[in-house]
Amino acid sequence: MAEHRQQLHRTDNMKYHFHENGPSTSKVLTVATILPIGATLLFLSGFSFFASLIGLAIATPIFLIFSPVLVPAALLIAGSVAGFLTSGAFGITALSSLSWIVNFLRGRRGSMSHPLQLDSMEWPTQDTEANTGQKVKSRGQGGRIREDAGKTQEGGNKSVD
Repeated sequence: MAEHRQQLHRTDNMKYHFHENGPSTSKVLTVATILPIGATLLFLSGFSFFASLIGLAIATPIFLIFSPVLVPAALLIAGSVAGFLTSGAFGITALSSLSWIVNFLRGRRGSMSHPLQLDSMEWPTQDTEANTGQKVKSRGQGGRIREDAGKTQEGGNKSVD
């Protein structure tokens, strides 16, 4: 008898748990709405797949018969499209180049403030090439690397910052 009451108590607890923590009405309505729509879309995708396969099976002999005409026509169309896209790309490149030249001559340089002064820039590789020997000597003698050691140029002369 006690076992039967315990089992009824567990069942009541489970009913209470599912009643309190079960899915809300909005979730149930969402699932009830989405399930038929998803099933319909899945059916339509399968139908269109099989229709495409049947159409391909029917059209393959026609493609083989007319291939001496279709292949050159497809190549001609592909070449025409590629030429059109290439000419458009060249036109955009030309217009942007002319726009940059006009802005440069007017003095509005934009993001590149000094585009023609690339020779005077210090590149990180020059620092590495010029000071590697000095850094190795300093480490070999047990000394520390000086802060201004990294500011020498190729000729051994110190640069002025």
